[in-house]
Amino acid sequence: MKARKINKKAMALLLGLTLGVSGTAFAAEGADSFSDVPQGHWAYDALDFLAKDGVIEGMGDGTFQGNRTMTRYEMASIVAKAMQKGGLGIGDQAVLDKLAAEYGNELATLKKQTAQNTKDIEDLKNGIAGKLSVDGFIRLQYDHDKSNLGDADKDTAGSKKFNDGNDRFYYNVNGAYKVNDNWKAKFQLEKNTAYHHSGAGRYNLNETGLSWEDSTGNVNGKGWSGHDGNIQRIWVEGYFPKSDSWVSIGRAWRGLGQQNQLQGNETDGLQAGIHIPGTNLTGSAFWFTPSTGDSAIPAWYGVGTWGKLGHNVGINLAYAHREKDKDDDNTKMDNAYVLSGWWDIAKNLQFQYDYTHTNADEQNHGSFYRLNYRNTDLSKPGSYQLYTRYIYKQHYSNIAGDDEWGSLPNNMKGWIFSFKYVPWKNVEWETFYSRQKAIQSKCDVSRDLVRTQVDFHF
Repeated sequence: MKARKINKKAMALLLGLTLGVSGTAFAAEGADSFSDVPQGHWAYDALDFLAKDGVIEGMGDGTFQGNRTMTRYEMASIVAKAMQKGGLGIGDQAVLDKLAAEYGNELATLKKQTAQNTKDIEDLKNGIAGKLSVDGFIRLQYDHDKSNLGDADKDTAGSKKFNDGNDRFYYNVNGAYKVNDNWKAKFQLEKNTAYHHSGAGRYNLNETGLSWEDSTGNVNGKGWSGHDGNIQRIWVEGYFPKSDSWVSIGRAWRGLGQQNQLQGNETDGLQAGIHIPGTNLTGSAFWFTPSTGDSAIPAWYGVGTWGKLGHNVGINLAYAHREKDKDDDNTKMDNAYVLSGWWDIAKNLQFQYDYTHTNADEQNHGSFYRLNYRNTDLSKPGSYQLYTRYIYKQHYSNIAGDDEWGSLPNNMKGWIFSFKYVPWKNVEWETFYSRQKAIQSKCDVSRDLVRTQVDFHF
């Protein structure tokens, strides 16, 4: 009972403690803190009293059950926890004060330990371990990729593998170091180890980033940073809460469009964004090169916006421009845009669409449809997703759209049917089938791709 007056039971207990404390309390001053508190010690009765009043947690029967011998430190830790409670009755507070006096040395030590632990935690948070975060995944992938393509250079009929570099072991590691409350320094490294090589003295290009001049292996130059296991990308990101804006500067993977089909590649440059007041939209501006190889590639710059327009509809728009090099025949366009978005048709059913367009003289547009049923959740084994896609990707319909490891090449159209499943926590398996045909071809090229892959996330 927590009355403001001392009840008879509390008074009797306090009287007993007062009479008996002279033989035990002062002896504790030099006691070993790890020594047992002997059975029959008044502290056990005091804890039972506090347990019945609900000041400390008992054993469910209204008693503390102090028949188990405890050390002085254990007693002190129970007292310390009880001292954190407020609004105690006079009797409870008096009993607690007696216990606090008995175990004063141990309580002082516990206080010092708590302060030191708090400092150690803060030092850890402010040190490298507290500021550095790392995540990524390891992938095992196999492609059964057949086409009627004979000689790729001559575009003649035959039967061969459309893309022979995607049977692989791959890992991706992302790191972020917190510089301060506004800035993070980030890095990414990838290793792409193919177990099917093309032969003819040529090792897998995805591992090195090298491009080739001819089939004998004469190196033409560095096409991009490659997947050789070194740190390929480094950049910084800043976030400014007062303006609800952000900026990304350096070499990083950047995308434009809901499905990253206008741009989805490694870039050198910068991108900034800001929340548009009164909306659920973000406005963005960017300047970057769409590739990072040895070749001089004019940089693209432009603007975009993305976010929700209503309860179940969102948009993702971007426009890009670059200075056209009149002497470069490979520069076939200098304006490009993407109109894309998503629609939650019903629970667990979402439709996505991207339309890309450039001002190239030919093959200058693309359409990408996707229908998702459910979503996988890496924290929930048994979760799954079904999706189907239709792609129509003309050769010059994008700046450097994401080809998704060769499954969405330029100048192809067709269907993709996929199943994703989480068999264990942080493990995702995906298998899909794609039937594709060339949009423009001398021999009506077709392709059948079956891909299965397992990702182990960490």
